[in-house]
Amino acid sequence: MKNIFICALLITVTSEFLYSQDINKNFKWPENKKVAVCLTFDDGLDSHLDNAIPILDSLNVKATFYCPGNKESLHNRTSEWKKIVENGHELGNHSLFHPCDGRLFDWVTPEYDLNNYTLEQMRMELYTANTLLKAVDGKSHRTYGYTCSNYTVQGDTTYIDVVKELFSAARSDGPIPDTMENIDLNFMPSWYVDSHTGQELIDYVKEAREKGTIATFMFHSVGGGYLNVSNEALRELLIYLKENEEDYWVDTFYNVTAYIAKQSDKTK
Repeated sequence: MKNIFICALLITVTSEFLYSQDINKNFKWPENKKVAVCLTFDDGLDSHLDNAIPILDSLNVKATFYCPGNKESLHNRTSEWKKIVENGHELGNHSLFHPCDGRLFDWVTPEYDLNNYTLEQMRMELYTANTLLKAVDGKSHRTYGYTCSNYTVQGDTTYIDVVKELFSAARSDGPIPDTMENIDLNFMPSWYVDSHTGQELIDYVKEAREKGTIATFMFHSVGGGYLNVSNEALRELLIYLKENEEDYWVDTFYNVTAYIAKQSDKTK
């Protein structure tokens, strides 16, 4: 009986693996890559310009920066933010005021608590942020990074439909997708990095490679600060990706999700 159970278990696991492989066989990453990797950086911080960009540019790796409209760095260093887009990086929408759910974060003030926002107020904030960013980089199409990965206003009213209206894709948080079937470009998962080592970052992209799907990082501070990734850990990850670029397609969130959308249309 024990042997029968083990055989049945092996058949089930094998069937699920083959089913997963079958789902992904019609989805192909460019140039026979095995996985896509997106490096995204939140909150429009000086450390992005001072630390992240020099490391990225030294290895010719492109990334996405989600910058709120009210950030001092955007105000004080506008020309530098414009230049990173000219050099192939993406400037993404992260709202004007970075509103979050005050029930989850005690640092959220009432005026920027999503529970006090109406749906129309959220739509206008995101639309206005798009206008501001267009004035910086001239881009008409953009992706969005959900602030604090929250997606509701007034308690439980989702604003995902607003995001669909205004953006080509959007990033939240969550585990690496098991397959590329029916993936939701308006609610893409990512990993919330906080003081992880370079090896841990590498292990994450290796897991995505095994699945043949996508690994998206959600970074904040670089080289010191809150929710930090060290310069050394970031550089270690990028060197690994460059040394194994036959497997990894590393690009902006906009470019990768635009490719996914086209591939999805082909397989329908």
